[in-house]
Amino acid sequence: MQAATPLFDYPKYWAECFGPAPFLPISRAEMDQLGWDSCDIIIVTGDAYVDHPSFGMAIIGRLLEAQGFRVGIIAQPDWQSKDDFMKLGEPNLFFGVAAGNMDSMINRYTADKKIRSDDAYTPGNVAGKRPDRASLVYSQRCKEAYSHVPIVLGGIEASLRRIAHYDYWQDKVRRSILMDATADILLYGNAERAVVEIAQRLSRGERVESITDVRGTAFVRRDTPAGWFEVDSTRIDRPGRVDKIINPYVNTQDTEACAIEQAKGEVEDPNEAKVVQLLESPRMTREKTVIRLPSFEKVRNDPVLYAHANRVLHLETNPGNARALVQRHGDVDVWFTPPPIPMTTEEMDYVFGMPYARVPHPAYGKEKIPAYEMIRFSVNIMRGCFGGCTFCSITEHEGRIIQNRSHDSIIREIEEMRDKVPGFTGVVSDLGGPTANMYRIACKDPEIERHCRKPSCVFPGICENLNTDHSSLIELYRKARALPGVKKILIASGLRYDLAVESPEYVKELVTHHVGGYLKIAPEHTERGPLDKMMKPGIGSYDRFKQMFEKYTKEAGKEQYLIPYFIAAHPGTTDEDMMNLALWLKRSGFRADQVQAFYPSPMATATAMYHSGKNPLRKVTYKSDGVTIVKSDQQRRLHKAFLRYHDPKGWPMLREALKEMGRADLIGPGKHQLIPATQPVGDGSYQSARRKNSTPVGSKKTGTGGGRILTQHTGLPPRASDGSKAWDKGQEGQAAGYAKGGPRKKSRRQPNMPR
Repeated sequence: MQAATPLFDYPKYWAECFGPAPFLPISRAEMDQLGWDSCDIIIVTGDAYVDHPSFGMAIIGRLLEAQGFRVGIIAQPDWQSKDDFMKLGEPNLFFGVAAGNMDSMINRYTADKKIRSDDAYTPGNVAGKRPDRASLVYSQRCKEAYSHVPIVLGGIEASLRRIAHYDYWQDKVRRSILMDATADILLYGNAERAVVEIAQRLSRGERVESITDVRGTAFVRRDTPAGWFEVDSTRIDRPGRVDKIINPYVNTQDTEACAIEQAKGEVEDPNEAKVVQLLESPRMTREKTVIRLPSFEKVRNDPVLYAHANRVLHLETNPGNARALVQRHGDVDVWFTPPPIPMTTEEMDYVFGMPYARVPHPAYGKEKIPAYEMIRFSVNIMRGCFGGCTFCSITEHEGRIIQNRSHDSIIREIEEMRDKVPGFTGVVSDLGGPTANMYRIACKDPEIERHCRKPSCVFPGICENLNTDHSSLIELYRKARALPGVKKILIASGLRYDLAVESPEYVKELVTHHVGGYLKIAPEHTERGPLDKMMKPGIGSYDRFKQMFEKYTKEAGKEQYLIPYFIAAHPGTTDEDMMNLALWLKRSGFRADQVQAFYPSPMATATAMYHSGKNPLRKVTYKSDGVTIVKSDQQRRLHKAFLRYHDPKGWPMLREALKEMGRADLIGPGKHQLIPATQPVGDGSYQSARRKNSTPVGSKKTGTGGGRILTQHTGLPPRASDGSKAWDKGQEGQAAGYAKGGPRKKSRRQPNMPR
């Protein structure tokens, strides 16, 4: 894989002499206290400023500060005018603009397109502190404030909208965000390398328009420059009719033409013969090859070409072999350089070892920020995910190659958290990342990894080249829980159970020491149709893990329970699939309290399925098999009702659907039947844990026990038992109580365990 300049090897900017700030300044008064006359770089973000490595503005800000730049933060500015964007003055180098840790549309709207009444990234959980499509609005205001200052666009919203993309909220294909924003360059994926390189080059006087060779960037240009070889994407994966293979034993020559040539005989005069000289064709290197995707205008009007473009985009995501991409928008091209080179362990340690305060900026006072409350006692040990789940954006954003921190770096952060963060009680709430157990797991052969183009290392089965050794993670757990002042290490990140079962020692270690009464895993469904479209393992993997979990739980003398997560209305899901899932839930004793329907997020493969009705996991043609899509509000409600089969409100709809499906035999009072034939006495209502617009209510029944489960779509705003904040010890105890069938003083029934 191409070598990259280490992040710590760049020369320091002259302003390094000011040293690190206690907090990156958010006002002129703070700049004055630091002795700054100006900022070199100003980061504009849609989130509240939390100086913690789980927040993008803190990581990028502290990294640039370590390079010697003076970095200011404008957090959640008033976007109605340019005034808030001028409060730190004009930056010397550039504005860095990001919508925040989440896409602003997903942050504001539910999967049913209802406006949320809360925002986990805002003090007080208050909604409405950022605009829709915040990246566009912020960049436009920055340009109004200082028209000549370059704008560098980043964050997950820009990253997943860099190409022409289907927009769920407008139900149409939108242009690349670069075409609508006033930004000069876009950084996608983990942007540490790109932002440092760009800052260094701008500080040396280079113009932003000339920076076109940095990996992990997108920009607009008119034409393909000299020296580049352009390949049409249809040569890589041709959409349209597949020609029948010609039988090699059938003579297809033009016999009449051949007879005429043969009748001429041999050339009498050798001088009449012409010597054909073969010119050597120029070598087409991957570094100078660009793949031309169908234009915005074409993918906007042709869903099959949209699915084709999505497929090619995902084929070109391995930093070891990816080529540049280009897509025409009107009379200009949007270029996408290959993905950034993954950071080494030394670089990960460098980034996470910055002098973070690990708390929100003091300007917020005592107001709590739910997203921070959830992670303030957690430690991120890795980045990336090679699962490739089609509904999830982690792989698209962070890549499939796992980037790991060293044990020493992680242990130092736990010690720093123990000594520095107010309220630490000795419990580390999570030691994980995008997934709990991909730490130090990688391809056995770097050369194979460099050439691989598979979208997942674990689907349809675990790749034979994947090293599934969990020993380094087990050793890390043991080191962490042996630290003085640490009472408990919990694992709250989603567990990849199909990987975990490859290491029984890891499962035993996890179950014996690191489960706080419940463990969340995400089978997502039980039926092969939707699971194949999700690129998730079959329910058999869940059953195998469940057996191991229960075995080691019993050996440890504990009462612990699995909390499975499911998604309704995912592409590939039929009504029969949801019915079978509901029957499985009932047999297993589960009741879904919070239900999440599929949420089509920008650039995800499942979103391409949703829009096109085609499957980009295979070659896309106009005649290729379609994918079952659930789009109507009525059918989405039906699929959610199946997940909540126990809720009387959904019974009338379920009865009607079961009769239409020819499954009226599932209506009745029997244990083998799904729902009763009649409504209960009273209003038949069911008390949900969340109010209309996803706002938590003050119900005491916030646990997931008694067989209840929560369903959560990957990438949604963080929530816990009541949908708003991290579980505290009281809530964990309450959850464990309900997991045993309710409070002990009211019931002595045995735990309602999954069977």
